[in-house]
Amino acid sequence: MSQETKSNNTKKVNEKKQAQTKTNKEKRADRKKQKQEERKYVRRLIPIWAKVMIVVLLSLFALMIGLIIGFSILGDGSPLDVLKWETWQHIIDYVKED
Repeated sequence: MSQETKSNNTKKVNEKKQAQTKTNKEKRADRKKQKQEERKYVRRLIPIWAKVMIVVLLSLFALMIGLIIGFSILGDGSPLDVLKWETWQHIIDYVKED
């Protein structure tokens, strides 16, 4: 083979590679467009901040129910006395006593 034939073959191979890479790039671009079209914005029914507030409120409610049950059943006290400040002040004084 002559030098000229080799260079022509090399050019053809390079052109084929470029054509293939262009098609691969086009394929990737097409796939990317399809994915973007398939994605839809989903509006949340309940915003995240509202979910956090709901969890905090439910946790506080569960704590209060647990305190009432524990104080009334285990401690033989009045169920609503646990919500009074005097009861907690008595507990704090009892714990801090030396």
